[in-house]
Amino acid sequence: MNTSKQRPHWRVVAASVCGTSHLKNKQLCQDAHHWQILPDNILVVAAADGAGSASMGKVGAMIAVETAIENISIKEFSRRTLVDDSAVRSLLTEAIIAAKKAVEEEAVASQKQSLDLASTLIIALATPEFVAVAQIGDGVAVVRDFQDNLIALTMPDSGEYINETVFLTSPTALDAVQLRLWRQAVANVGVLTDGLQMLALNMAVGVPHKPFFIPLFEFAANADDKTVAKEQLVRFLRSERITQRTDDDLTLIIAALSD
Repeated sequence: MNTSKQRPHWRVVAASVCGTSHLKNKQLCQDAHHWQILPDNILVVAAADGAGSASMGKVGAMIAVETAIENISIKEFSRRTLVDDSAVRSLLTEAIIAAKKAVEEEAVASQKQSLDLASTLIIALATPEFVAVAQIGDGVAVVRDFQDNLIALTMPDSGEYINETVFLTSPTALDAVQLRLWRQAVANVGVLTDGLQMLALNMAVGVPHKPFFIPLFEFAANADDKTVAKEQLVRFLRSERITQRTDDDLTLIIAALSD
């Protein structure tokens, strides 16, 4: 049990790597991620997957995650503020809107259509006492409690056809936002893009795979050297164990509360 003398802090390991199909076609990784630990031990992370059909999907994904994190980080709030559900929803909704606006403004500046910068977006806000997630499109956000229960806070938003989803630049994006608040003691948080969701989630019942997540969460909890840990995560994502089962771009953000 954590005491006042044992204040837990976040350890985060995150990486985005190019899928084997993109490597073969000499394409850039379309995924992007960003994260920041704010004062009062508040963690905010974001992940995005640029649409394969979007000529500037990578740019859209990068702008989306960076804008979302910045929009939240420049605001003055504390863990006490986050006790209010409506305040949390406002923070996440405003971050989504800001990201959407920034991507659309970049499209105009680049003389492109918004759909040319299409991407998904997942934003997670976490403290030791709760996790809140806003998501547009596919991918998934997962939380682990101290009883080793894994809960999928969001589910991939797939359309009628395979690989179909809603993007941040879609006209219906703001209507399609998944917003979930989970108020219990938090051990770990994980966010991933759709390249990993078939490995990490039982899609039929929406249950995260413990053999996938638990070792990764333990790895994050013991990651003393951030640089080495990121290199190890990149090697894992590029390993045959993963690439035999998916050829898509991969983003994984894993966070652990550690004393």
